This record gives sequence, structure tokens and C-alpha cells, in this order.
Amino acid sequence: MGTFESRESGGAAIALDDIEISILRSLAVQLLELIGPGEPEPAADADPLAVLFASDGPTEPPADPALARLFPDAYGAGPDARDDLRRAEAEELKARSAEFRRFTENDLRTRKREDALAVVHSLNDLAPVGDGAAVLELTGELPLRWLGALNDLRLTIAARLEITEDDESAALFRLPDDDPRKPMVMAYLWLGGLQESLIETL
Repeated sequence: MGTFESRESGGAAIALDDIEISILRSLAVQLLELIGPGEPEPAADADPLAVLFASDGPTEPPADPALARLFPDAYGAGPDARDDLRRAEAEELKARSAEFRRFTENDLRTRKREDALAVVHSLNDLAPVGDGAAVLELTGELPLRWLGALNDLRLTIAARLEITEDDESAALFRLPDDDPRKPMVMAYLWLGGLQESLIETL
């Protein structure tokens, strides 16, 4: 499997075969389905200031563990909240997280959706030739779009596999081939390699 390499004229490029294109497109589409549809476009004559203050987002973290990983609380309460003072601090942090989420989550969802869409659109334009590989070239804002989407895909798969630390992924790599988690683990590790090589080109 290939990795991203820098282009002399800027950006990054990678050779992908049919299977790799299909897997990446499928994962990006599933990510779009997980994130959900965007907010409806405001009317052309709508007051921009009114639209800004009317677009409050949710205040509670998502119930789905994968979405909770993609949209975490801005302020953590910490592992120990046993005494009254710590409980009060935890409640204060929870309130601050809710307020922060209310004003930021919709924009964050929009950015993650646009990143995933950029992956789908750039893969749709690919057509393998010759030896069955197609060269994907990322220029302009596309490398950063791809980087964001690859990170979101890894976070989502990590949540599904209940991976919390990098060393756990090494243990999962040694799973027997008949373990039902194996394909997802391989995708997680592959995406990590793509992400790392793209970071290096940037």
C-alpha cells in the first residue's frame, strides 16, 4: 500500500488501487452518515446577525461513543470529583462545556462534513490506469481537508474498537485473522500510516 509523497510543485500525491479507492470512499461516506446532514441554508434575505445567534447547537455530548470522540467536551471534570469542592468544580466545568458546545459544535460538524466530502469528491475523480493504480494529487486546501478526514476516521474506528491508547493498537495488530475486529484494525492502522505520511509531506 502506498503512502503520500511531496510534489515538487507543492501539495502531496499518492498512488491508490481500486480496492484502496473503494475502501477510502466507503469509509468517508460512512463518516458523512455518522456526522449527519448539515443545517439548512438561511434565506437569501435573512439578517446575518440574526442567523448567527439563531444557530445554537446542542449542549449535551453525543450518546454515540464515536460521535463523542469526534465532538468531545471542551472542559474535562478530571478523574476525581469526590468531595463537595471537586463536585462543584465539575459542575462548573460541565456548564462551561455545554455553553462552548452550544456555540461551536454546529461549525465543527460543518467542517468535518466538508473534509469528508472533499475526500469523496477527490476519489470520485480518480480512474486507475495501466497497472491498476491511480495517482491522487492534493493541492490547495485539499491536503488539510484530507488530514482532517483521516484523523476523524481514525477517531471513529478507535471508538468502535474501544482503543484509548496507542499501545492498545499494537496489541490489536496481533489479533488472529479470524477475529471479527481484524478488518477494522487493519483499516485503523492503514489510515494511521496515510495520516503520518501526509503530515510528513506538509
